[in-house]
Amino acid sequence: MASVRFVMALALALAGCAAAPRPVAAEHDRCLGPEERRAAIAGRQAVPLTKAMHAVRAHVSGEVVNARLCEQGKTLVYVLTVLGHDGKVSRASIDGASGAFLHAR
Repeated sequence: MASVRFVMALALALAGCAAAPRPVAAEHDRCLGPEERRAAIAGRQAVPLTKAMHAVRAHVSGEVVNARLCEQGKTLVYVLTVLGHDGKVSRASIDGASGAFLHAR
């Protein structure tokens, strides 16, 4: 009987994990999918990714290994993950509308 309760509790716990929404980075409300990103760039709500990458390279040395365009409040922000030449990973934020460098961590 105890093993049946354990299996039931485990099943409920796993079901709860599967139903829970994936957490998004605290500073970002939601990141855009590929179609939304293309539409934002085409509608001139966001600069092309290449402009954001140029802004990052002017402030952070390394290789951009990931890039996302996310909503932060009512603005769009590129979040770029940079692998430094020293092996350290940092994240840089670029204003999506202007392409201006915001900060790196």
